[in-house]
Amino acid sequence: MNISLLKKIALSLILLATVHTTIAQTPILSENARVSVITCGTGNESYSLFGHTAIRISDPNQFIDLVYNYGAFDFNTPNFVAKFTKGDLQYFAVVHPYTDFINEYTYERRSVYEQELNISDTLKQRLFENLTTSLASGESHYTYKFIDKNCTSMVVDIINKTLGTTAIVKNTDTDITYRTILYPYFDGHFYEKLGTSIIFGKKVDELGTKIFLPLELQKSLRTVQFNNQLLAKENKILLEYNEPTPSSWWNNFYTYGLLLGFVLLMNTKIINQMYFLIMGILGVFFLFIGFYSSHHELAYNYNVLLFNPALLVLLYFYYKDNNKWTYNLSLFNLLCLAVYLLILINKAHLLIVLPLIITSGLILVKLALKNKKKISIII
Repeated sequence: MNISLLKKIALSLILLATVHTTIAQTPILSENARVSVITCGTGNESYSLFGHTAIRISDPNQFIDLVYNYGAFDFNTPNFVAKFTKGDLQYFAVVHPYTDFINEYTYERRSVYEQELNISDTLKQRLFENLTTSLASGESHYTYKFIDKNCTSMVVDIINKTLGTTAIVKNTDTDITYRTILYPYFDGHFYEKLGTSIIFGKKVDELGTKIFLPLELQKSLRTVQFNNQLLAKENKILLEYNEPTPSSWWNNFYTYGLLLGFVLLMNTKIINQMYFLIMGILGVFFLFIGFYSSHHELAYNYNVLLFNPALLVLLYFYYKDNNKWTYNLSLFNLLCLAVYLLILINKAHLLIVLPLIITSGLILVKLALKNKKKISIII
């Protein structure tokens, strides 16, 4: 968030008080009111890589033009990192004037699109009341989940609740996995792509049948029917920027390849030991986070076959020059790599982790052959 959380909360409270006063005195929305889904384009920061979704309520007769945003969180939450990792960090909605909202995205040079909902005045009123009630009662607070509960899914839920039916459903890209859906969002962000590839487990390999990203909702709204007509009118451009794909001297495949190439070319005991140490520690972390976290995306992470905690055991015997166990554990880790490669044959992240598989495989084969030879000499 580019403006302070306290400012947003204070503004939300002021606007809510204004809305409650308006409810008590006059009808909230006139016949000229419009309600729409706002889709914000992607940004270059990690929190903005996937875009954003919001709801706009506009009524020129009542001088109302508000944007409801379900993606707010408090960086000052005690144990913020631990709560986010655990999966019990609380997100909530805020409401602010449309002018403030659009100015923020103008400053960030991020595209903004609007899809007006083609619903009756009664349903517009109901949606506005549901949004107001949600903020006033605390219903807008939710535990963030990457796929199952986020700013986009919350917008879908409250609109479906207003319509009294599950009108908005995923109807595009349902034949590809969540992992495949995510990959284009990482263009120009290589290490973010690599990081999510190795920390996400089995869940993201399921078919992407849920709406969880803003642009997915935008695409689905183009075809969703309600009362025998399109639910959303034609997409309207509020802001549009054709920003070039970001580039970085270090955040790219070349530095990744150079680093792994350096490990292979050096082929020294200390370099190999450092490599095993890093890979093994990451494996322990993946195992721990898979059990500790409530994020289902992190569970059942078969990438531990590559980032194998057994490498730490191998490292111990390698350091101790124990030829027999170094040989046996090298073979065990090679077997794990073979199984891992079979699992990855039809997965979206095969190519990005293939250099790591090759690097680990070559080091382990050399180590196994070297120690097998020493064992033979001893015998």
